[in-house]
Amino acid sequence: MLLDGDEWRRTFDAYERDAWRFEAQPTYTMPREAENVARFLRGEPKPADHNARWHERVRGYVAAGRTVGRAGRTAAADGLPAEPKEAADWLGERIAEFATRFFSAAERDTTRLAALVNSAGEQLRGGGDVSHGFSLERPSFLSLALVTCSPNRAKPELTCPAP
Repeated sequence: MLLDGDEWRRTFDAYERDAWRFEAQPTYTMPREAENVARFLRGEPKPADHNARWHERVRGYVAAGRTVGRAGRTAAADGLPAEPKEAADWLGERIAEFATRFFSAAERDTTRLAALVNSAGEQLRGGGDVSHGFSLERPSFLSLALVTCSPNRAKPELTCPAP
């Protein structure tokens, strides 16, 4: 289903529990965001209000008990660890990298974060996918996802794409 503009917002705002976006485009070509992408590619800082409306919407979804996630390229394609333990360790390193910026003290709790990483390793070993999102200060949102290629619990016949 391809939705744009107001139709996309109405559909997205009506979801009840989990919303996911799969991003597989080789380049980012959103016309109204071209200047922000160019700024990023030049290494310039984001404007102070960058994605402020989107972050406000996500906070509202989370406050209502809903989740938002995004899946992109595979670990194999991006050179990430292919083994479940190493992939879970990678996840733990990314979480540790951003933990001091997590919006709430509950999200920064080290016992909780260690349990998330351990659970990720178990999930990956079982052929499942892992996705976590964290609200950050200023406002920003961190989305981390690890997608199992093979064997995938839902579709064991699928194999990992070549890097």
